[in-house]
Amino acid sequence: MSKIHPMGNNRFAFHCVACGCAHSINDRWGFNGDLENPTITPSILVNGDPRLLNPAVPRCHSFVTNGKIHYLEDCTHLFAGQTIDLPDFDL
Repeated sequence: MSKIHPMGNNRFAFHCVACGCAHSINDRWGFNGDLENPTITPSILVNGDPRLLNPAVPRCHSFVTNGKIHYLEDCTHLFAGQTIDLPDFDL
């Protein structure tokens, strides 16, 4: 089992526990290529544009480093400020 799911066309996804869904990245992000202990740079911001902010979808802002997801303080979900192990990506 891996923590990152290759989607083809230089796209990858990981499961975000806080949002309960996958977040995807493309080749604009740096990815160390390690599917078990991934590091992704820079941060990933989901639902961050205030003009598009959907109250039903939380703002999620995180870093993925060495297989851990670091949720930043500006998240609007319950994991704000926490660091947890990135779960295995289960299809």
